[in-house]
Amino acid sequence: MKNNRFVLMVLTPIIVLFMTFMILPIGGAFVISLFDYNPVRSQNPFIGFANFTKLLNDRIFVKSLTNTLTFVFVTVALNIAITLTLAFLITMLRSNKLRSLFRVLFFMPCIAPLVASATVWRGLYAVDYGLINNILRGVFHVPAINWIGTPAFVLPAIVIFTLWADMGYNIILFSAGMDGIPTDFYEAAELDGAGHIKRFFTITLPLMGRTFSFVLAMTLISHFQMFAQFQVLATKGGPNQSANVLTYYIYKTAFQSRDMGYASAISVVLFLLIMVFTAIQQRINRVDWGY
Repeated sequence: MKNNRFVLMVLTPIIVLFMTFMILPIGGAFVISLFDYNPVRSQNPFIGFANFTKLLNDRIFVKSLTNTLTFVFVTVALNIAITLTLAFLITMLRSNKLRSLFRVLFFMPCIAPLVASATVWRGLYAVDYGLINNILRGVFHVPAINWIGTPAFVLPAIVIFTLWADMGYNIILFSAGMDGIPTDFYEAAELDGAGHIKRFFTITLPLMGRTFSFVLAMTLISHFQMFAQFQVLATKGGPNQSANVLTYYIYKTAFQSRDMGYASAISVVLFLLIMVFTAIQQRINRVDWGY
């Protein structure tokens, strides 16, 4: 009984914070989505599910949803593949100082504020003076590309920036997971003549199940909610709305158009997307073993 009271006492502040900053805002967003709500109006009539019905005929919403899904799937897939490979290469280094050095180098972009980093990359993408176009012209003799002004290039440009800015977290997590694998497995495989690649696919990857599931879930959730780089690199949703995503559309609808009801409906859809994809990912990558 005393143990139960202690556990309840310890968990109460966390539960209160979770209810205050997670459950209540989600519930509030759903309630507001049922109204034609504008904070500067005195009358905000109840309209039921009209905002959700409106989404089906909203061309910009459909484009934003498509862009969001494309961005998330491409970026998450590349992020996981690149960070898993880099983490494996780092753990292969025999020197602890070298391993620490590379982890720090890859993690450094994560420390910088995302808005500041995106502003710097906006300069790198510039047509006339940007470093990337100068390299393309000087080294590869390729004409300058208007990275953030061309519909076909603006989303790939944001994907590249996001990979640079966000890879450090997953490299650290994957490295920690690999360091936690008992060395007995690798020693036995080495005695059997297994090389680095074979050991990666037969030992490292299977035994990284829990770490992989956690990293994939966190990366999915964070990438669905990314906003700063779209605000900086794709002003007003990019050319022809080619880089407009749900987070930016929510911001624009809520704070520029002041249509809080419709913005809340979009945010509810985004919440359901995150919940569904996370649940599917957790179901597929469920791990019921240990070592």
